[in-house]
Amino acid sequence: MTEYTDPPGIDTVRLAAYLRGGLPTADQQAELAGPLRGELIEGGRSNLTYRLTDGATRWVLRRPPLGHVLPTAHDMGREYRVIRALRDTGVPVPGTWLLCTDAEVIGSPFYLMDEVPGVVLRGEGHDPLTPEQAERCGRTLVDVLVRLHAVDPAQVGLADFGKPEGYLVRQVAIWHKQWQRSVTRELPGLQRLHDRLAAAVPDSGRAGIVHGDYRLDNVMFDRDVTRMLAVLDWEMCTLGDPLADVGLLHVYTVLAERGARPGGGLAPGSGFPSAGRLTAWYAEATGVDLAQLDWYIAFAYYKLAIILEGIHARFLAGKTVGRDFETVGAMVPTLVAQGLSAAGE
Repeated sequence: MTEYTDPPGIDTVRLAAYLRGGLPTADQQAELAGPLRGELIEGGRSNLTYRLTDGATRWVLRRPPLGHVLPTAHDMGREYRVIRALRDTGVPVPGTWLLCTDAEVIGSPFYLMDEVPGVVLRGEGHDPLTPEQAERCGRTLVDVLVRLHAVDPAQVGLADFGKPEGYLVRQVAIWHKQWQRSVTRELPGLQRLHDRLAAAVPDSGRAGIVHGDYRLDNVMFDRDVTRMLAVLDWEMCTLGDPLADVGLLHVYTVLAERGARPGGGLAPGSGFPSAGRLTAWYAEATGVDLAQLDWYIAFAYYKLAIILEGIHARFLAGKTVGRDFETVGAMVPTLVAQGLSAAGE
């Protein structure tokens, strides 16, 4: 029998000792049913996600990545708070158990939530979808995003979750600073893209809850792919301009259409709707004017390029956990070029 070894990023002995006194006793007796075991859930590029079990109950644990972490990113408290706030809104989210802000337990803050028994569509590891199923997934993805953007932050206790005024101006500046903290090489096009975005920031409409990384492989469907069970990975959620989510969903979909899937997505020819159809459905459902969508698309390329450059920096430092990180850095110049094209260069 192979000896069990903790996955990088968690110490199950220390974690079990903490959970024996930390689990909400209304839902679970404080004493665990058996030894705690964990495994890394592959596929994520940023925060680390693990399955945990004591032999009787199954949970999911989220913690920040190892090594170099950008300031303001990977805030477990914010992610936990927004999931709890949305649990009765009709936006599907996992149930939550606890938030631990004591970094001494496993080396960083973390939170614990329910394991959702569904499927994440990353283009592999599941039965092929029919074109009808793939189209329904796209429609559902838009419908849930519309539902999220319709939530009144004040009604769910999130009125102070961000500063919507000046959101886009701050985002361009913040991501520029994040890039400067992750620099590993010369990327002159990224500075030009920043300058173009900063010079043409559109006026935002109604503020709402922005997921920040909304895409197909950050949601979970049921086994029959008939309904969405949970929206995941809320680490970049804030209050701001909802069209930032629309622009990013557009970009992820275009990349998947071209066979490059840094955010998952279904393979070309799957029947998944085009980026244009997704955004058209969003506009139809919300009545929002998408005349300036090209700016949001360019911003999405800019943001994604900087995120991947940060991951590339962690890979070079030997601080990534999982597979395929060696390919991330090569995507960045292409994303920058596509962002410049969307911005009119």
